[in-house]
Amino acid sequence: MLHSPGPWRSLAALAAAVLALAACGGGDGPDGGSGAPARADGPAATPAAIVIKPVTGAARARPDRGVTVTARRGVLKQVVVRGGGAVAPGRLSADRRTWRTRWALRPGTSYTVTAAGTGEDGAPTAATGRFTTLRPAAAFRIADITPQPGETVGVGMPLIVTFDRPIADRAAVERALEVRMSRRVPAAWSWTDPRQVVLRPRRYWPSGQRVTLLAHTAGVRSAPGVYGADGATGGFRVGPSRISVVDVRRHRMTVRVNGTRVRTVGISAGKGGTRAYTTTSGVHLTMGKGDPVVMTSGWMGVKDENDPRYYKLKVRHAVQISSSGEYVHSAPWSVRQQGRANVSHGCVNASPAFAEWFYGQTQRGDVVVVTGTDRSLEWYNGWGYWQMPWSSWMAGGALKKPIR
Repeated sequence: MLHSPGPWRSLAALAAAVLALAACGGGDGPDGGSGAPARADGPAATPAAIVIKPVTGAARARPDRGVTVTARRGVLKQVVVRGGGAVAPGRLSADRRTWRTRWALRPGTSYTVTAAGTGEDGAPTAATGRFTTLRPAAAFRIADITPQPGETVGVGMPLIVTFDRPIADRAAVERALEVRMSRRVPAAWSWTDPRQVVLRPRRYWPSGQRVTLLAHTAGVRSAPGVYGADGATGGFRVGPSRISVVDVRRHRMTVRVNGTRVRTVGISAGKGGTRAYTTTSGVHLTMGKGDPVVMTSGWMGVKDENDPRYYKLKVRHAVQISSSGEYVHSAPWSVRQQGRANVSHGCVNASPAFAEWFYGQTQRGDVVVVTGTDRSLEWYNGWGYWQMPWSSWMAGGALKKPIR
């Protein structure tokens, strides 16, 4: 209330009093002002120098949005975010006014935030916060990482990450897949199906390369209501460059290690006549090996032993190079044809001595290039990813660009 030393003396005095009352709340806010109404008993509260989001007390914070700390006045000196027994890494902006977590937070986890800075007047500033991330209605997990952690592989080896359910927001998941290399080379992710993403370099890995995968997928939102349950790690080491060339027309196979030719032998490839019996041309990768491996005609639908096309063989020193039944393997029954004619059902048949040597040398991801046939290896057949041009490979990724 306004107090006057005496009674109103005139209409002019009354008008002045009305104007004074209007000045106390004047504006366009919901309570007659654009912000909190002015208080007659003291100044408005000073805004906090440091602001933390999510706000203290939040019980269902989205983990994929992380933590943001902002200095309204001055700069930040240190921010620590703790939850689930770990410290969440983050980055401070160049002007030191904003700090953000680098990766998503863990779902259903309580976090504490402590921040310290310096105000514009040089005085210390500080803020703390506590909140809990939501528990999602559904979760996705990484079901498999190939190759195995620490495995030594060939120069063509892809890094394959398989999830336990389809991924809708593929870009969010790609961003969460951190890849570290001992030597940086261009490489990109490409989705081969809704549950699988594959990393391939632009050119073969350099020998001796070390690749480490840190999947920060915990808390990543892959679809409405679906978040990553946890993360995973993987990695491999690249061994010697072992590249073999199979010339089907000349019936020869040449093996080079680190660019030096070490073996050239006669082989027998698919006899052709039908697509099923034609060895696929293109860049194959060795996918695995077995000694022995039982091979049957079941892959082409022939299971009746009375069918002239039926066969069932136990083969030694077999190295798989596709998912359509192609191997490099020992074939003592066709030694006379090796180097002279193609008589197999599609495999690369070799002498027992060479097949044993090749089997012992081979690591997953070694390159086997087949030439000279009219049937091309499909990019989705086994690990035929090198059949795809680099531009097409990148286009298959959600981010459509090389990783950084």
